[in-house]
Amino acid sequence: MKLWIKAVALAAVTALAACGGGPTRRVVTDISIGSGQSVQGSFTGGAVPLLGDTAPHVWTSGHPYNLPVHGVDVSRYQGDVNWHQARASGINFAFIKATEGGDHSDPAFRRYWAETRAAGIPRGAYHFYYFCRSGAEQAAWFMANVPRERGALPPVIDLEWNHQSRSCPFKPSAAEVRREVGIMMSMLHQYYGQRPIIYTTVDFYRDTGVRNVGAEFWLRSVADHPRGTYPGQQWSFWQYTGTGTAPGFRGNVDLNAFAGSRAQWNRWLATRSQR
Repeated sequence: MKLWIKAVALAAVTALAACGGGPTRRVVTDISIGSGQSVQGSFTGGAVPLLGDTAPHVWTSGHPYNLPVHGVDVSRYQGDVNWHQARASGINFAFIKATEGGDHSDPAFRRYWAETRAAGIPRGAYHFYYFCRSGAEQAAWFMANVPRERGALPPVIDLEWNHQSRSCPFKPSAAEVRREVGIMMSMLHQYYGQRPIIYTTVDFYRDTGVRNVGAEFWLRSVADHPRGTYPGQQWSFWQYTGTGTAPGFRGNVDLNAFAGSRAQWNRWLATRSQR
């Protein structure tokens, strides 16, 4: 990329970072380097202006800022959270880490579960999948730690390669992944009355064919729109940054967007919340 084009792109994303608390944000959504060597496609908007990003970048295939429904996913690392302030700033949902594998539970789960309910934020629990336990074992552990509760969001299974795991370097085949995840999904569906959502990453999605398990998807795509990183895949939730900022949180937090309008969000809640 030519140096002057880099400078223009940097100026655009700097403007985005500067206006996390203002009424609008400015992003560059497309950069074309053709015979004219021009930068194209700037956009001004921002449906939830109080949310920001400490490491903004250029979006090429589309951006999340005009989607009206945004939320967070959290674990113990978020520390103390002012959930009432978060809700007032535009946080419409939260996914809270509950369990991992067959014997680990997040120490902040029960506190966040109670605090989000008190703040009136729709929330669900997620499980970090561990490849050295069976799907049935992990489903049983999740059910032992996460209550069935009217109004809670569907359970989530977080599927991603954990290359830094010291206790489980095992990398199963794609067929084994789909089989064991399918077992876990069936058990959670029967227990909670809602089919689980699958959270996944680009490499895991590509390597395992998990798109074929018949799930509703929450996709991680922090460098481009999901249409660019997961071509043809439908999704309900998009994790678009791991360096987000939101009132009520002391540091960075993962930010996510729902794929639809507020009316569609309300219909989704009516259909997919636990009964």
